[in-house]
Amino acid sequence: MTAAVIGATTISLSLWGATSAAAQNGTDLGQENFVTSPNVRQVANVPATAPLLGGGARSSDLAFTGDYAIGGNYNGFTIYDIKHPKKPTIVSQVLCPGSQGDVSVHGDLLFYSVDARRSDDSCNSVAQNDGTKPYWEGVRIFDISDKANPKYIKAVETDCGSHTHTMVPDKAGTDVYLYVSSYGPSTSIARCQPPHDKISIIKVPLANPTAATVSSAPVVFPLGGNPGTVGSFPDHYNRETSGCHDITAFPEKDLAAGACMGDGVLFDISDRAAPRVIEQIQDNANFAFWHSATFNNDGTKVIFTDELGGGGAATCKPEIGQVRGADGVYDIVGTDLVFKSYFKIPRHDSEICVAHNGSLIPVAGKDIMVQSWYKGGVSIWDFTDSANPREIGHFDPLPSRVGPSGTWSAYYYNGYIYSNDGQQGLDVLRIDDPLTDEAKSVHQKVFNAQTQYSLRHGNN
Repeated sequence: MTAAVIGATTISLSLWGATSAAAQNGTDLGQENFVTSPNVRQVANVPATAPLLGGGARSSDLAFTGDYAIGGNYNGFTIYDIKHPKKPTIVSQVLCPGSQGDVSVHGDLLFYSVDARRSDDSCNSVAQNDGTKPYWEGVRIFDISDKANPKYIKAVETDCGSHTHTMVPDKAGTDVYLYVSSYGPSTSIARCQPPHDKISIIKVPLANPTAATVSSAPVVFPLGGNPGTVGSFPDHYNRETSGCHDITAFPEKDLAAGACMGDGVLFDISDRAAPRVIEQIQDNANFAFWHSATFNNDGTKVIFTDELGGGGAATCKPEIGQVRGADGVYDIVGTDLVFKSYFKIPRHDSEICVAHNGSLIPVAGKDIMVQSWYKGGVSIWDFTDSANPREIGHFDPLPSRVGPSGTWSAYYYNGYIYSNDGQQGLDVLRIDDPLTDEAKSVHQKVFNAQTQYSLRHGNN
């Protein structure tokens, strides 16, 4: 399988500009579609629209640069103009299928994860489900210097694809590294053979991004990860570790936290090209699938989420309880991860309700997180006291509005919360609360949820 040919004219790209994509101003959908706490309100929604609607399309992750939000989708991505958050508009949409569309941005570069075997690396590829036949999966790189006309410039293949990736700048400012997480090996898949106990690292030279290549594939679990406990939801079980699901970096402190199926991991990333495991933990009593990680503002705590039920189950039921399918709050003490408490939304929901992607709200001296829970909605919660986390606000779409998926990712950016709903488009929310009002004055030039910085350092 050859890499994509350099240049947008030689890599097939399906692009919808604002005029042909039926770009819509954000509007308030009205209280008949959701319930909220008194301190949270929806200020806009941009409905999902063709070509990223139906036919396997599903909105996923978000990244931000300047006055723009980039919404990932299983079939491509959307660039939104959010200069006026109460009236966001679609600038362009790119149809380039390959789930699950995890996105990050650096300068004029957009990175897009493909964790689905495709017939080739082009945007015209089709699904190639037979792992013994030629296929491609990995990371696509786009030039988004012209937001109305993104250009596909490079494809980098990785073993087992790219379920997610984490963008980590080097210390010299000349390169960025992508830590690629993937899992699910099988003897029937040519380039995803067990044991898959590693991550792939892509080096992207900023002066020549089309020279991006896999620079290494370090083994994370040389002695093996969690062997797993057989079972399925709603029974107690633990997924066998065969790779990582997501990694979040804190470059300022040379740390990264990995959620790796059956294990939580803390990395030393002082050598960006060679991350080193310094702590490995398990929670076989309550965690089924270590899904994602978020540091606090000072990089002294980590929140790990448990994707109990794999993103398709109703885990917020009384019979499941408040410690399974929850977030785990851990303090970092030296190089140790010390468990302090669990947090789970306090509302019961018989629909798909699973802990998912979120980010910190930048408040000095406080640890406050906004987080998606699929059909459980968006939760804002305070874990400043690690042992006693509490919810301070929520946005809960009603069944008539949510559709088949619910909110995938919810991130705070320059005074507003942006929630990417799998089928219902982009929601813009605002929280007005004494605990979080300070964050409205924090302005960021770029935001990738899996690349965190302290308030002192900033992120520009």
